[in-house]
Amino acid sequence: MKELKLLDCTLRDGGYYNAWDFSEQLIHEYLDAMQSAGVDIVELGLRTLKKQGFQGPCAFTTDEFLESLTIPSGLTVGVMVNGSELVGEIPQIEALERLFPNSASNSPVELVRIACHVHEFTSSLPAVIWLKDRGYKVGFNLMQVADRTEDEVKALAREAKAYPLDALYFADSMGSMNPDQTAKIIQWMRTEWSGPMGIHTHDNLGLALSNTLRAIDEGVTWLDSTVTGMGRGPGNARTEELAIELAERRDKQVSIVPLMALLRKHFKPMQEHYGWGTNPYYYLAGKYGIHPTYIQEMLSDARYDEEDVLAVIEHLRVEGGKKFSLNALDAARHFYRGEARGNWSPINIFNGRDVLLLGSGPGVGDHRKALERYIEKAKPLVVALNTQKCIEAKFVDFRVACHPVRLLADCEAHTKLPQPLITPFSMLPVDVQKSLSEKEILDYGLKVKANTFSFDENACTVPSSLVVAYALAVLNSGKANKIMMAGFDGYGADDPRSQEMHQLFEEYLANKETVRLVSITPTRYALHTESVYAL
Repeated sequence: MKELKLLDCTLRDGGYYNAWDFSEQLIHEYLDAMQSAGVDIVELGLRTLKKQGFQGPCAFTTDEFLESLTIPSGLTVGVMVNGSELVGEIPQIEALERLFPNSASNSPVELVRIACHVHEFTSSLPAVIWLKDRGYKVGFNLMQVADRTEDEVKALAREAKAYPLDALYFADSMGSMNPDQTAKIIQWMRTEWSGPMGIHTHDNLGLALSNTLRAIDEGVTWLDSTVTGMGRGPGNARTEELAIELAERRDKQVSIVPLMALLRKHFKPMQEHYGWGTNPYYYLAGKYGIHPTYIQEMLSDARYDEEDVLAVIEHLRVEGGKKFSLNALDAARHFYRGEARGNWSPINIFNGRDVLLLGSGPGVGDHRKALERYIEKAKPLVVALNTQKCIEAKFVDFRVACHPVRLLADCEAHTKLPQPLITPFSMLPVDVQKSLSEKEILDYGLKVKANTFSFDENACTVPSSLVVAYALAVLNSGKANKIMMAGFDGYGADDPRSQEMHQLFEEYLANKETVRLVSITPTRYALHTESVYAL
């Protein structure tokens, strides 16, 4: 138990939320708390040569920056390098010389850890010798080994033992492992690697601490954690919990009072702001081996509501999501990529008619009585998005929906609503089709393609899978006379949904053949506006 080393990497792993921009006050309070809690090693950030965009001091963790800090005695200082920077365009020796211009004897850094994917491992290993020759302790973090075979894991460990590593780590990168799987990976590695082993766990399934404790029982001695679990996605094992466990196992007196004060003053407010920590979405990502950054990106983007997040998870479960890609995330959000298929023509209903399109904004409820009087007087055809219920059901003629997960969630409500449902039915997943089997369906096809608004007899191509884009396509295909819009209030200027909707309407209005739009309740969008009261 005396060999156990607790390594806190909050300022490195947590930096993915705040661009590594931790204040000096926080860092000093953090360092004091780490010393009091019995932490052995603090990984104070990354070392990188990349310079795009603003990033705080812990993205670079230079010797000059570290020398400006007061580091309590007894704490080993570490930094991490991404293996991709050692096998990229810059030759490895040149990259190392730029990253570590000083030998360990002239640097505050004692430990360098290299994090790499399996395909980078062989090419990165020679860096160990260069760093050891300059006096550094060196650890290697192998990422995404949970889904590797026994032979692959043993081969990696066999390769590592040819180098003078101080610790060979593996990371449960997807947070998909349980304690028994953790033990199995350790046992495989142990057949080839006899040196110190380390583990870095993620908390998708709520098992980060359990997996770490099981690793200790299996002989692992280097243990990662972060304050409040701060780290990409669901975060990591929590230092405040692991410190208590290790103090008991090492029979060592520690004080977590400064750490709890650090939580209250700095980390809990940050956690409320950035939202790390496990939740059902991260749980599903861990279960299906999906990279947690997909979830982190969606939860920080207001355009993704609950249905979007679940739909993307389902898409990535089928298509594979072990490597994060913004393009893959965008593709997963827009489900209708194949050829549009449908068998219903809107022209039989909407040709030459005025239509009132009801959105989900508060404008419908705020002006409900006026809207209902207008409907009674002018008798437009009334089309409501999804399950919009502010207007009495007797005033609504049709409903439009196209989001597969939203339809699945709303299927019971749709079956109780009396209006026919316009939806790309033949393109929906089978489970959604089954849930709507009792419903009167008008099947109009949908394809999503950037910068495109086209309307055919039985299907359309639109730039977004937003239901309003689909509804406008239906009404244009049906050659409606005019489209009055209510409940399209708009979002705040800094809300990403606002930009998406503005762009949608710009693309629609740029097509001179589209049906005229008139908003009759307040809107932030650049639409021609009249008052429902004047009407």
